[in-house]
Amino acid sequence: MKKLSFLLTFSLLLFTACAQKTTQKAETQSKEPEKTYYVMIETSYGNMTCKLYNETPQHRDNFLKLVREGFYNDLLFHRVINQFMIQGGDPDSRNAKPDQMLGAGGLDYRIPAEFNKKLFHKKGALAAARDGNPQKASSSCQFYIVQGNVWDGQRLMMLQQQMNKQLTPEAIEAYRTIGGTPHLDMDYTVFGEVVEGLEVIDKIAAVPTGKADRPIEDVKFKISIVEK
Repeated sequence: MKKLSFLLTFSLLLFTACAQKTTQKAETQSKEPEKTYYVMIETSYGNMTCKLYNETPQHRDNFLKLVREGFYNDLLFHRVINQFMIQGGDPDSRNAKPDQMLGAGGLDYRIPAEFNKKLFHKKGALAAARDGNPQKASSSCQFYIVQGNVWDGQRLMMLQQQMNKQLTPEAIEAYRTIGGTPHLDMDYTVFGEVVEGLEVIDKIAAVPTGKADRPIEDVKFKISIVEK
């Protein structure tokens, strides 16, 4: 009987140890970081490599889907404002006539806003355009890349008071060094950033423009996924 009791106790301890190892393994696997996705935007002015944020999964996944489908290939940066941003992604811009008004095109859905104070409109930020809908939901396909300006501390303080918003220390540091457009924070979803090719933004932002801020000479682009 004692021998049987010993065997039962030993079996119970062995089972408990195995269960703990299984739990620890599952916890380790669940804590593995999400894959970070990168895309390349190719233009005649140079290429930009962008990191997509995992903190904005709906925008990330929608953008990746469209890129995989080749949706963005041969579209235009149809709205360019120096010291502000460059905007593209309107499907109507493919093979658009020189005098054609652009900016109203899109797909038949919106993406819910995914605001995050940690993700802000520094130079190089990749963000979703939108119309004036009250939910501030994003366009299904149109996006912009921030150029902006460098801000001094006093101007940033005044802006925060005017907007009744509090910028994070990280955002303030970025706006004071590389620049950006802080007044757009928490109003438009930022879902990525340019990690290589910031100078390309400046080149495109400087092109001559005509009506509705459309470049006089078309600035075409295509986007592909970068495997890292």
